[in-house]
Parts: sequence; C-alpha cells; structure tokens
Amino acid sequence: MLQELLPFKVDTWQFVASSLAIAIVGTVLLYFILFYVLRSLFRKLESDIPLVTLSVSAYPALAVFVLAIFKLTFESLPSIKLIDSVENILAVGLIISISYWIVQLFIQVVIYYLKEYTQQTEAMWDNVLLPLLEAVVPIVVYLLAAVFALRDIGVDLTGIWVALGGATFVIGFAAQGILANFFSGIVLLIDTPFQFGDVLRLENGSIAILRKIGVRVTQVYVPDKHCDIYIPNSNLQSQNIVNLSRPTAYYHCLAEVDVLLDYDLNETKRMIEKIILAHPDTLGDIDRKMELIDNYYTMEELKEQQKLGKLRLLAEQEVNYKLEEIQLGLDSLFVTIQFAEKGGITQDEIENIQQEYRGILNSMGLEPIRETQNNRAVYSLQETKVNDTLIELVREWYRCWIRDPNLLDNDSYMISEDWERKINLLKRRVQRLYQKISNPQSEETRIDDYVMELNKWLRERFKEPRQKWQESQVLVKGTNHTDDGKVYAELKLNFFVDDIKLENGKRGDRTSSQIYQEVLNYLKIASVNHTSEQREEKVEKKESITELSGASFNELNQNF
Repeated sequence: MLQELLPFKVDTWQFVASSLAIAIVGTVLLYFILFYVLRSLFRKLESDIPLVTLSVSAYPALAVFVLAIFKLTFESLPSIKLIDSVENILAVGLIISISYWIVQLFIQVVIYYLKEYTQQTEAMWDNVLLPLLEAVVPIVVYLLAAVFALRDIGVDLTGIWVALGGATFVIGFAAQGILANFFSGIVLLIDTPFQFGDVLRLENGSIAILRKIGVRVTQVYVPDKHCDIYIPNSNLQSQNIVNLSRPTAYYHCLAEVDVLLDYDLNETKRMIEKIILAHPDTLGDIDRKMELIDNYYTMEELKEQQKLGKLRLLAEQEVNYKLEEIQLGLDSLFVTIQFAEKGGITQDEIENIQQEYRGILNSMGLEPIRETQNNRAVYSLQETKVNDTLIELVREWYRCWIRDPNLLDNDSYMISEDWERKINLLKRRVQRLYQKISNPQSEETRIDDYVMELNKWLRERFKEPRQKWQESQVLVKGTNHTDDGKVYAELKLNFFVDDIKLENGKRGDRTSSQIYQEVLNYLKIASVNHTSEQREEKVEKKESITELSGASFNELNQNF
C-alpha cells in the first residue's frame, strides 16, 4: 500500500530523505501541539495532574516519535551491515526513551500524587510502601530495558540466563541474611504495625522513634542518645516491640512515692491526685483541671506553661462542646432517616433530611455548593470561616497548643499538619454523605448506616473524648520498713499524658518529672508541719506531766 502511494521505492535513499522530512514536520507539529495547544488547555483545569503529566511526557514523546519513524524507515531498507547497526542503535535508543518516560511518569506523577492523596487518608501503609515502590520500580524498569536492549543488539542471552541461574543459588546461599532482611521488610510493610513517627519501646527498654523502613534495615531515632540506629529487618520482626503511639497517642505514666505512715494517708492521696490533675499535659476532667490549675506549679519557670496550658484546655473544652452538639445532631438525623426509610424515601423527605444535615454542616463550619457536571448535580463543600464552628474551634485549639513552651521546633509543624489532615478527612467524609443524601438512588436504605459511620469516626478517629479510665489514680502498693524503725507507705501514681509523639517522645518524662517535683514539695511541707505538730505535742505532753506532778505533790502535802 505504501509503495503504491509513494512516487519512489521504499528501499531507496529518496525514501530515507522523505522519512527525514516527515520526521522534521511531524516533530514540529507535535511540539506545537504539546507545548502550545495542550499546555494552554490544561492550564485552565483545576487539577494540575494533566499539566504535570504533559511536562514530564513532552520531550520523551518527541524522542520516541523521531526514533520510531527512523527505525521504521531503516527496517524498509536493504539489509546491510551499516543499516542493521543503525537500526539496532535506534532500537536501543527507543527502548531507553520509553523506559525513561515510564520511570519519570511513575515517580513525578503516580508516586507524587499518591503521596498527596494518602496524606488525606487514614491508610497506614502509605508512608512506608510508597518510598519502597519509588526505589524498586525504576530499578526493575531499567533492568527490563537493559535486557531488551541487549537482545536487540544481538547479544545471546541464553548463556547469561544459565549463568544467572547457577549464580542465583550461590548468591542466595551467601546472602541469606540480606534476603531474610528483605522479606522481613516486605512482611513489615504488609502487616503495617508501625507508621513513620510512631514512638516505640524496643526490647531492651529504650524509647525510639520510627524514621524509615527500608529494604534491608529499619531506621529509628533514639532521643536518649540523640542518634539513629539501624536495625536489620529480620531482627526487628523477631523482637517484642511495644508501639506507644497505638491505638492512641495518649501515654501512660507510672511513678512511685514513699510516704511516712504517720501522715494522713487519705489526705495525702487526695493532694497527689490534685497535683496530677492540675498539670495541663495530663488527661482528666477539664472542669476539675481548670479549678486546680492555678493552685499548683507556681514556680517561676512553670508560670508560662500553666498560663498557656490553661488557654489550651479552655479551647479544647469548646471543641468538646461543639463535637457533642454535632454528635447529638447526627443521632437525631439517624432517627429521622430510619423513619423515612420505612415507606421509601420521598423527594420531600430527602429535602427535609438535607435541611437537617445542612444544620449539622453549619455547626462544622461548612456549607454545600451545588455544581453541574455532565448534566448531573455534584455538591462540594466550602468553609464558612465562622468562629463558633468546629473547624475554626479546632484550629484555635491547636494554635494554642503550638504555643506550648516545652514543644520542639518540629512539634508545631507536626501538630498543625496532623489536625489539618483530620479537617480535610472530615470535609471529604461529610461531602460524600451529603452527595448520598442528595442522590440516594439504590443506597437509600443505607444512608442511616453512613450517618452512624460518620458519627463513630468523629468519636474514635477525629477526636477521642476524655473518658473515665484516663483519669489519674493514686494507689497504695504496700509498705517499706527502714533501719531506723520508720514505716513508709508505697504509693503508685497512674496517669496519662496527652501526646507521646511530642518533644521527641520525652513529653511523658518531662511531665512525670514536674509532677514528681511538685509532690516532693508537698511532702516536704507536710514533713515540716508534721515535725512541728510532733514538737507541739511533746511540749503539751511535758506541760501536762508537769502540771500533773505538781498537783500530785500538793495533794501529798495536804494529806501529810
């Protein structure tokens, strides 16, 4: 067919010249389409994925186009050594261009936007698996490209495959440890027991922060020694490791105090409970904490901590009140939908449900915006920026939190990023529910389940409410007898700190130290008072004995 259309034969140099002309014209035309037509169109789109894809693909696409035309041209020429060599070079260049194109698309488009997407999700594997894919996939692509390139230039791969097959056994036997670490790393990625930033207690008792799970080793940071430790994956998998960041970032602290048995034990326990509760970084009923926070930790170096902690607790209390209001609204919406589902949801009932749900959205700080796409109504949500709404209250809360004088430089960023991610998750979830309420279609019998699912997520994943089991406890563990005959009661202090991830995993230690110091100050004052009371008792006892002796002496004189 091509021979009939052309005025010359395809196996002549005239054909080569015409192919060269076609390549030049086609390259110019393709360049114009890629860099001017498509670029101007893609810039008008909201998403930048098409524009980034175009930028990554433009030059590789031009190279593939030119090399493909020349390869097809030289395939049509008579088979001579020079032409065959040029054809093989063009084939190798084509393979290299395509492999480079694939790798760049994977790294700069697929991986980049997967990372961006997973930052808005609650997937636990994203931060671990994506870096591994980013490292492994390009290597696999380039290895396959090398195999195809060697085959095209005429290298016989049979001997290479045989040699590799024999060497595989030797390499596998010699690299047992490396392979064990590799597959252990894969297992850790699949099981996802850890996430970057999690605080771990290793088998030797030291605290470490997970930095990276690699192909062979896992990198952890040890705050005590201010150093990174690289643990082979096979060793890590065989250890009993405690993840202190799961299921929540609340950290349980335990301390022990010895108190003289002569003291009023019940009063001492009550005072220590108040001292724990008065610390702004411990968990407990916020109303009680606000009553006590100004009465303790009055040292000059802790005044700023107590002042900002009080502001943070007040902001958190406002968030809790708003969450309770929203959760009650969702419970009420659940009942409304259940009644509507019994006889099938009508259009009027859909409008009533929408109106009730809009009230909940307003409490969150969101309002629905209706758009039309492909003759179909699509709803998006935008923030109202009203102060007394959940989103703005949460932002006010974490802004108070990042002013904590004990936080490190990266803590402020981590807190802000974590709560903004949760806010984005909230917006995505409530938008999906609004879309289902507006267009129930075949899912109208499941809308109530979606409402309860959202309510459960708010309670368990967005912000867990303060609960009874989180409150501090002071328990009597036993007694101790000293050599000088004194008896001490052993008191065990149980309490929770708000976030173990902060301060390089040392927030619990710092809080425990401050509580212990305040308890010792109280016991010191109590000891002084107790000593004074004992002295007063001795004086009173001595005076009473003196009076008694004088009275007895007078009585004897009278009898005599």
